[in-house]
Amino acid sequence: MKRKYEGETVDVVIVGAGAAGGVLAKELSEAGMSVVVLEAGPFRDPQHDFASDELAMQSLGWQEPRIVDGHDPLQMGHNNSGWGVGGGTTHFTGVFLRFHESDFRTKTLDGVGEDWPIGYSDLEPYYTKIEKEIAVSGPKHFPWGEFHGPYPYPERDPISPNAQVFARGCEKLGIRWVVSPLAILSAPFEDRPPCINRGFCNQGCMPNAKFSTLIVHIPKAIEAGAEVLPDCRVTQVNTDESGRATGVTFVHNDVTYEQRARLVILSAYVVETPRLLLNSANSRFPNGLANSSGWVGKAFMTHSSHDVYARFEEEVRLYKGTPVLATTQDFYGTSPERDFARGYTLHAHGVRPVSFANGITQSGKNGPIWGTRLREVVLDYNYFGRVTLVGEVLPNPDNAITLSDEKDAFGMPRAKVTFSYGENDNRLIQHATGTMSEILSAAGGKPEFIVPDTAHLMGGCRMGNDPETSVVNSYGQTHDIPNLFICDASIFVTSGGGNPTNTVMALAARSADYIKATMKRMEL
Repeated sequence: MKRKYEGETVDVVIVGAGAAGGVLAKELSEAGMSVVVLEAGPFRDPQHDFASDELAMQSLGWQEPRIVDGHDPLQMGHNNSGWGVGGGTTHFTGVFLRFHESDFRTKTLDGVGEDWPIGYSDLEPYYTKIEKEIAVSGPKHFPWGEFHGPYPYPERDPISPNAQVFARGCEKLGIRWVVSPLAILSAPFEDRPPCINRGFCNQGCMPNAKFSTLIVHIPKAIEAGAEVLPDCRVTQVNTDESGRATGVTFVHNDVTYEQRARLVILSAYVVETPRLLLNSANSRFPNGLANSSGWVGKAFMTHSSHDVYARFEEEVRLYKGTPVLATTQDFYGTSPERDFARGYTLHAHGVRPVSFANGITQSGKNGPIWGTRLREVVLDYNYFGRVTLVGEVLPNPDNAITLSDEKDAFGMPRAKVTFSYGENDNRLIQHATGTMSEILSAAGGKPEFIVPDTAHLMGGCRMGNDPETSVVNSYGQTHDIPNLFICDASIFVTSGGGNPTNTVMALAARSADYIKATMKRMEL
């Protein structure tokens, strides 16, 4: 493998080239730092490597097995991970929401979860920066939270038939809705075309109308001098006798290499980041790196992401258009009228036929739907509408990423992902699925299937001011090792009730500013 920085000690090595890793690579390389990015998966070309094929593009998610456990074991893969340069941004729906101020203060305001060491105002300039960088399209007025618009680009138009169904149902019930804020172009931007509503966002956007770090931040980082190495599995974070990080060990084509660096940043996402820290245990850090608190891997969260399908007399055709084009956050915050804390977002969410069929097999009240019944329902695919939940899940230390006894091809213990919903989570899900059914019914549909699902992973290396109860400070700097940073969704304290990618990238931009300032002062 021919490498630009082989044998050198670079300023920064970043593990993971997803939503956070791409932002960091761009920002730090443009600041003049020598940067190496190591990505476990491939470096794809959208025009040649993406396909309008549901089954083939499952490969955009993490491919290797994880061990799952708990009362509600998670289905791991395409729906909650990325594999390759760009990470999950290559196959996310592009929904680009900001967190609300209440998301950062759930303990103070609602008596649940924990407060973040930062508030909305700390991230506001970075939300704005990221949204401008990628030309987020959004409604003229966004009625919830602290940000009400305008977005850099106008909202997407026209909206899909499924979004129209959702809008009709919301309006009949007095529920506010908007065209979804999206990291998908509504007009040309830089060298990228506007969206033409092909609808294969989850399979990778071939025209590049949808943002991903693969096509935006990574190319700019490379242009600024960063080296991005795909197909490189990092197996160890290395430390010296003083306890400082010295770089990482990685494997490429069965050959083991070491990349030395003054600063190590883990942006490997919620499962792989704790797994790498725990696997890097040594005599100085017997419980894993950055784990003096014992919180590495603990209190990770997902979003409840149940789907409700309703059958309509007229055709809806769920495959038409961008998957998510209508949204409500009318149920986002805690309300004394409800029997649970916190809240959720609802999306009109299109789906391809294979995913539709897979989903409804899990939804039968009297057991799985198979055979003749399944075939009959799938034949009516064009007549179904769908609403999807993004529900807040409260942090619970028992939900944890740990190491199993089983090892992978690289000799690393596989991750064990243990997850169970709490009582509050289940009450939220029950309320949300009821609301979703009411919206579809008000639009003229007959709800027939509720499909349990999850999406997005957060937490496991949470930020905080107290080193005894957190892993990193608000900039992602580990309390135990000052030149080891974590910057991805694993540093979330709570999950919020909306899609997390905007917050992941805003945190990365904020961490980049901090790193640039502290390295300039020679403090790292």
